[in-house]
Parts: sequence; C-alpha cells; structure tokens
Amino acid sequence: MALRPSNPKLLFQFLVILITLSSATKFVSGNFYQQAYTIWGGQNVQYQNGGEVLALSMDTNSGSAFVSIHEYLFGRITMQIKLVSGNSAGTVTTFYLASSGESHDEVDFEFLGNQSGNPYILHTNIFAQGKGDREQQFYLWFDPTADFHNYTLIWNPRNLIFLVDDVPIRVFRNHKGEGVGFPHDQPMRVYCSLWDAENWATQGGRVKTDWSLVPFTAYYKGFDPDACYPAYDYYKCQWSSAWTPWYDQELDDGQKGNLKWVNDNMMVYNYCNDTRRFPDGLPKECTLQ
Repeated sequence: MALRPSNPKLLFQFLVILITLSSATKFVSGNFYQQAYTIWGGQNVQYQNGGEVLALSMDTNSGSAFVSIHEYLFGRITMQIKLVSGNSAGTVTTFYLASSGESHDEVDFEFLGNQSGNPYILHTNIFAQGKGDREQQFYLWFDPTADFHNYTLIWNPRNLIFLVDDVPIRVFRNHKGEGVGFPHDQPMRVYCSLWDAENWATQGGRVKTDWSLVPFTAYYKGFDPDACYPAYDYYKCQWSSAWTPWYDQELDDGQKGNLKWVNDNMMVYNYCNDTRRFPDGLPKECTLQ
C-alpha cells in the first residue's frame, strides 16, 4: 500500500523530494551529452553511440578536452578509458579532478604514452591549496589500449584512493591535523584531455611525437559519478556520513594486500623515496601512517 501524506504541507514537501530525486538521477547518467561539455579542440571531440562514448583526438592543430557540467565535493568517480594505441609517444591522456582558482585542489590520473611495444606509465599527482609535487608513477598489469578499463577516484574526508579496475594503487590520507594539505572544501569538476607533451612525457622528453601517425585517439565511457553535489547541498557534502558507503571508506585487509603488490611490483617512481629532490627532508606525509 502506498503512503500518501494527508497534510497539504507535507504533500508539497513530499513532491519536492520526489522531483529532487528525479532530477538527481539525471546527474548520474553515463551519457556525456548530459554530463559534460567540450572546452577545447572542438573538432577533435566526437560523441559516439548516442553520447555513451566520447572520443578525444589530437592532430597537428590541436588536442582536445572536456569537463563535467557539475562540480563535486567528495564521491566515488569512475571513468572507463581506452588509451591511444600503437606509438603514442609524446601524448598525455588524462582524467582528473580540479577546482578553480590559483590555490586550487587537483587529483590526477595522467597516462604517458610511449613507443610501440613499450608500456604506458600512469602518472598520479595531488594538489592541495595550489601545492603539488606529490607524484607517484606506475606500470599497468594489462594493455590499456586493447579495451576499456575502470579508473576510479574515491575522495572522502579521510582519504584519496586511486583504483584501477577496483585494485587500489595509491592512498593519500588526510593529515591536515599534522599540517599536511588535503583537498577538503573546494568543489572539483572532472576534466579529461588528450594533448601533446613531447617535451617531457616520454622518457623525459627524449622520445618525441611521431606526427605522421595523427590523429591519436582515446575513448571514454561509463562516466557515472556517485558523488555529492555541493551546489544542491553543501553541508550534506561536508558533514553527512550515513548517506553513502564511500564517505567513510578505507581499505580492507584484502585491498591493503593488493596495494602492497602494486607498490612492490608496478611502481616506477615515488616522491617519498626521492631524497635527491628533497635534500632537506621528505615531505611530512611520507613519514605518517
């Protein structure tokens, strides 16, 4: 039996809730026509399959990029990506979160192309209030150009968790109490791009882009954010922990084992091991658990 409020005021509130929930379902659709818009390289941004797939290309004139319509403040955000195949040297394919302003927050997945037969490097970084320099790099345990794979960011007040096909590869904990910057109060949009970085992307810039191979193309799909929308309820985004499972999420024992395996076998670079770069001492978070 359906429940119907008998009080007209309660009925109005009930209808408002239904309308809000109905609108919210539109936010989490995987259709790029509803979720994103082009910010540059318009001719190189192609919506496919009715907006279910978005292809970004780079040619001799331009790369390309899109951004989410909505801002998010904490969430579980996944993008399925199929990277540029063949000789992708010099190209960078990205999926990242970023706020606006000079003292911005940012959380990066950047895929550094390579010569045919050599693996991509997944470059990750975290900015808090404009300060970055927290790079970790990894090889992947599969060919990211053969099919789509899931790349996920879980962002909550406790952690930033990077996952590849649900395998955690990196965790950055909130140590604001110890003076370590952490993205916590600036809403961020999702950005994705494909661009030329031949001056640094492949083997430190020693291998350049082969422009005879253009266009280079990467494919995105499955953009289905389970996230909080501060434009609609900022305080819920900041304080509520009961409304969604990722808000307090940390790694369980099995995930910690997977993280250790990735760090032991797939990690290429970790800023927390780079004493040459930080001769006066490693960043504070490197010694915190």
